[in-house]
Amino acid sequence: MATATFSTTATAQNLQSVSSYRKAHSDMLAKQSRIKDQIRLEEAQKYAQDLYGEDEPEPDIYTEGWESGLVNPYKDMHVPYSKRIDVRHYSLPVKGHYVTSHYGYRPRFGRSHKGVDLRAAIGDTVRAAFSGRVRLTKYERGGYGFYVIVRHENGLETVYGHLSRFLVKPNQYVKVGQPIALSGNTGRSTGPHLHFETRYMGYAINPEAIFDFVNHVTVTDNYTFTKDTYMDARSNSSRASR
Repeated sequence: MATATFSTTATAQNLQSVSSYRKAHSDMLAKQSRIKDQIRLEEAQKYAQDLYGEDEPEPDIYTEGWESGLVNPYKDMHVPYSKRIDVRHYSLPVKGHYVTSHYGYRPRFGRSHKGVDLRAAIGDTVRAAFSGRVRLTKYERGGYGFYVIVRHENGLETVYGHLSRFLVKPNQYVKVGQPIALSGNTGRSTGPHLHFETRYMGYAINPEAIFDFVNHVTVTDNYTFTKDTYMDARSNSSRASR
């Protein structure tokens, strides 16, 4: 009798152990599956980002597609070799500020990307980088889509492209950080994002010479524009004036 009882108990314990093992194994497999799914997702995102980074850059609105008198009022003006620009009172244009495509020459397409592309979903708020006055709100089907140009009190102009909606009108004064548009996917765009440019008298400055998009600050308090270094992401003059 005792032996039978022991045998039955042992069998029940064995069944319980097998059931627990199977559950633990199932949980482990599920966890591994989630990890693999996450890895595949991250790989897919990286692949999409790499493809996106190779997309043909937008044509330069200051030299192509529009009358220079409207888009580039500086065409026939003297541009000084060097200019010190106060960039202390600033706002980054969109929340997140992850750069998906950097400024610079694209050998594949034989022309330059004049700004940076910042990750943004359709409908995200786009804010004025500095205080100033709206100079243009335009649409360009083959490039920037809906875009805004703001002329700032510090002498810079900023361009915001691929928008879905304007929140301001030409000649309207805007304060730093004020909403001016909603981000979108208009014009020549492979996905929702904000194309952002910083200009001085028509010269397309590398935005990463002014903004540190990773740490959400400016690189320098006073950016020094020069005709020799404006395309660089960092310059000795910028670091020295911090």
